[in-house]
Amino acid sequence: MRFIPHTDQDIREMLDAIGVPAVEDLFRDVPTELRGHGAIDLPLGLSEPQVRQRMEDLAGSNAGAGLVSFLGAGAYPHFVPAVVDHIIQRAEFYSAYTPYQPEVSQGTLQAIFEFQSLIAMLFDLEVANASMYDGASATAEAVLMALRLQPKRHRIVMARSVAPEYRAVTTTYLSGAGDVEVLEAPFGEDGCVDLAWLGGHADAATAAVVVGYPNFFGVVEDLAAVRAAMGSSGAVLVTATAEPLALAAIRPPGASGAEIAVGEGQSFGVPLSYGGPGVGLFATRTRHVRSMPGRLVGEAQDEGGRRGYVLTLATREQHIRRERATSNICTNHGLVALATTVYLSLLGKEGLRRLATINLRQAHRTLERLCANGWRRRFAGPFFNEFVVSGRDGRAAVERAREGAVLAGVPLGRWYPELEDSVLLAVTETHADDAIDHLVEAFVP
Repeated sequence: MRFIPHTDQDIREMLDAIGVPAVEDLFRDVPTELRGHGAIDLPLGLSEPQVRQRMEDLAGSNAGAGLVSFLGAGAYPHFVPAVVDHIIQRAEFYSAYTPYQPEVSQGTLQAIFEFQSLIAMLFDLEVANASMYDGASATAEAVLMALRLQPKRHRIVMARSVAPEYRAVTTTYLSGAGDVEVLEAPFGEDGCVDLAWLGGHADAATAAVVVGYPNFFGVVEDLAAVRAAMGSSGAVLVTATAEPLALAAIRPPGASGAEIAVGEGQSFGVPLSYGGPGVGLFATRTRHVRSMPGRLVGEAQDEGGRRGYVLTLATREQHIRRERATSNICTNHGLVALATTVYLSLLGKEGLRRLATINLRQAHRTLERLCANGWRRRFAGPFFNEFVVSGRDGRAAVERAREGAVLAGVPLGRWYPELEDSVLLAVTETHADDAIDHLVEAFVP
């Protein structure tokens, strides 16, 4: 059934106002032979159950349907409780935009405040912001912040074991930051940053040292050792965490000397959706807060002593003069941050710790089974739920596994030529025993 809100009289008045005799005259510039004159041959509409079934059939024809995935490499499959979607689909949340009169939007501000509080606790740092896009751009923003903190310095040392996408995005950001030199620190046989190399290159010209925690190989860096290798250089230690669930099982970066900690919050209540959206995590020390990008929501009291929330800091170009802005972050990402907040609130400290333990055990058990079938562990450093194995031909093994409906990790030769025979795998609580059995069977010729 057609729905045309305008009456014939409405249409007549509009045509008279613009001086056109008939609606057809509005299309006189379209050649006659290109205009449709007949009825469109559309089938009858479907009922809701029929539409659902049709969509499920279409989804089942996707190339990835039915595959068991152990990909990881910055995006991780985790179970998302149904209540997360239930809350973020409330109209007052999913339809809310950036609050340009923020104090009117107390619910939005409180949600952001709770998000910041949880992230600050997760990283064990004093203050966290909101509205970072993702882990990669948060890393780049952290580097720019380090340069603002020490404007006379011009060098950034970034571990080569930081995720390749994070390094690429940071390089792109720095391309417009003037004469800034980026040095890539090599990694050793343990998969950690080469401390001897770092000690010889972190100097008075270095604004920041950036390491993954865990790094791209899944290896957990010894941040205390990194801090010691930096010596008295005065550089800012920045950690980038793509799998934040690991922080429930390892020492948080703030407790190990990191001054800026960033990451990707996708693991916390955000499903894998073709690469996005994500939510960037960003925390730092209070003394650095005025150089921090993004938004900062604070808690205050009105004249009657009632609690309220205020936009304490918003140092972007729309709020202050361009030359004083710390970034041009223009989107809220508040809905994804809310999903993260709900997820973390549901699990709590103990729930996160138990979930991290399950991930740790599943990953280590999977590695043991692969090593018992001809593969070897590539790096000796400690790892959480992601690891690298090497064998006869990693890329060929992944292709064989793909034929068996298993996405058996990511071949590393794409970014690291010396690791052409190596594969990066991630194992989480979503991988049941039969899925791991399938992986081991498919991975062994």
